[in-house]
Amino acid sequence: MTTTSNFDKLRELNQKAEAGGGAQRGQRQHEQGKLLARERLDILLDGGSFVELDRFRTHECSDFGMDQQKFLGDAVVTGFGAIDGRLVYAYSQDFTVFGGSLSGVVAEKICKVMDMAVKNGSPIIGINDSGGARIQEGVTSLAGYGEIFQRNVMASGVVPQISAIMGPCAGGAVYSPAITDFIFMVKTNSYMFITGPEVIKAVTHEEVTKEDLGGAETHSAKSGVAHFTANTEKDCLLMIRELISFLPSNNQEDPPFHPTNDDPLRRDKKLRDLVPDNPNRPYDMKELIGAVVDESYFYEVQREFAPNILVGFARLGGRPVGIVANQPANLAGCLDINASVKAARFIRFCDCFNMPVVTFVDVPGFLPGTSQEYDGIIRHGAKLLYAYAEATVPKVAVVTRKAYGGGYIVMSSKHLRGDINLAYPTGEIAVMGPEGAISIVFRDALKKAANPLKARDEMVQQYRETFANPFKAAESGYVDAVIYPEDTRPTLIRCLEMLKNKQDHNPPKKHGNIPL
Repeated sequence: MTTTSNFDKLRELNQKAEAGGGAQRGQRQHEQGKLLARERLDILLDGGSFVELDRFRTHECSDFGMDQQKFLGDAVVTGFGAIDGRLVYAYSQDFTVFGGSLSGVVAEKICKVMDMAVKNGSPIIGINDSGGARIQEGVTSLAGYGEIFQRNVMASGVVPQISAIMGPCAGGAVYSPAITDFIFMVKTNSYMFITGPEVIKAVTHEEVTKEDLGGAETHSAKSGVAHFTANTEKDCLLMIRELISFLPSNNQEDPPFHPTNDDPLRRDKKLRDLVPDNPNRPYDMKELIGAVVDESYFYEVQREFAPNILVGFARLGGRPVGIVANQPANLAGCLDINASVKAARFIRFCDCFNMPVVTFVDVPGFLPGTSQEYDGIIRHGAKLLYAYAEATVPKVAVVTRKAYGGGYIVMSSKHLRGDINLAYPTGEIAVMGPEGAISIVFRDALKKAANPLKARDEMVQQYRETFANPFKAAESGYVDAVIYPEDTRPTLIRCLEMLKNKQDHNPPKKHGNIPL
């Protein structure tokens, strides 16, 4: 009799836990175009793979009548499952229970799966949909955030950490996603901000909507906080699955190999004509990347932010690589503050997780202007330099056209331990462009010339033939090979194959002091 009643009780408890905050609140969630916590996990994880933990835990607060309001599992669903057969840990906040607010028990549940992820070397994925700290619990809920933040920092560079924002994420809650490696947001339904519109209006008298303040488009295009934006929650969760396919489970593993039918020796003749003869004409670097990588597929990161530089994942010969590339079609490929920070962060992620970095260089230099200088382009540009110099993963660079001055140095040059540096015949490697160089070097001669314009044109052409080409750099060993553009794919694949067992180490230290 006891055994039967226990089975019945288990069935009853499971039903209560799965009901979350109840049918009415669940319906309200659906009416807002949002999925429930468990529905999200069903899409994210392989079918039938999810194992839930702490399903019956309840909050421990007795103030404000809270002891009369208890829901099994409290405001988060936690556990582990699989993506394409590979182990991952996940938590999904449940907005139907106390608005998804963080209690001490919710924090403990999240911390448990984070600890397990680090111990067992697998990614941790957090789905955020929360009203913030549970006010009724006071400092206990704040302490819970602190415990989560500490684990985010300890897990950084050990296992991939991914955050999906599928509702509100405000106040101190935003700092956990901010520490993670990648943030996904959903248009219309997800928000991130330190202080909401009401507080801003009261303090600064500014009027702003939630969408303009902290919506997906704001954080993907303006602030750079979000790395990916999806139209729907389902799209978002499928994008996370795709991202995981490029990543190793932890910092001790190599990225997963994916067999490909794309010929590693494939030569694309259209690359011969992609870079214009006129060095001032733009072209789309995405076309070049697409012509080189497996199946022409480039999984771009932070697509809308700092579009003058491209970062993302691709595969070459079945092996995942991180791609960094100047984009001549935007700001002529100049490096500015946002581009420098965007690329530096991505390079450091790749270095954490054993991902080779392939760099396509067409950079006239750093963007000039008082706003850039006043906002710290020196400090922020140094982050990019630091990231390349610090990285010990295989680094291969291809100079497609311009590589001038400081821009040449910071973009994975030989001087920052670049392993293989290649250049097209169209490459221009010099201290600065011919026009600027002539203005400085031959200033006096131009003043004395009978026909200054003609003399200038002749000097520019002479400078271009002497310096603004890849052959001078190749003579000095700063470029390992000058290649035909159509040979880019097979050459990169051979170089990466050669470097697959590379061993490099930085001097022993607690950690460096990157110019934050």
